[in-house]
Amino acid sequence: MSAVPPVAALYADHHAWLQGWLRRKVRCPDHAADLMHDTFIKVMLNCTELQIREPRAYLATIADRLTMDFFRRQRIERSYLDALATLPQTHWPSAEESVLFREALIELDRLLEGLGPQIKQAFLLAQFDTLSYADIAARLGISVRSVNNYVAKAMLHCCLALA
Repeated sequence: MSAVPPVAALYADHHAWLQGWLRRKVRCPDHAADLMHDTFIKVMLNCTELQIREPRAYLATIADRLTMDFFRRQRIERSYLDALATLPQTHWPSAEESVLFREALIELDRLLEGLGPQIKQAFLLAQFDTLSYADIAARLGISVRSVNNYVAKAMLHCCLALA
């Protein structure tokens, strides 16, 4: 008889607990099941040797990060759909373009993660609204020098995140 692989044993011992834990967090059994499976996929991809002292804490940490990403994606998608609703239907992108836009927004959010809200806002105003640094400074109530520093910091942050 062959031994049960460590991930299979971890799954057998903890999947029901983890799914219940996730169900309470996301309040949807389908999303909880998806996140639970994503958690175990991440475990399988990241661990060659499983020697986990606190399996529930380990699984909860991975699942919690995936849950935060899930809520972040939902927030971005809601914002995208709200912005889209302000446009005339004739200006709406195709289904394929819409998926690409949402993926790009999610990736941009990931790249800017960890920056302060004013830094993000200055960067986005400079890059997407193409406002001058003076206009951005006036809008945010900061100096032009701060805008310059914020945009430079955001660009460096994005470059390092892509490296």
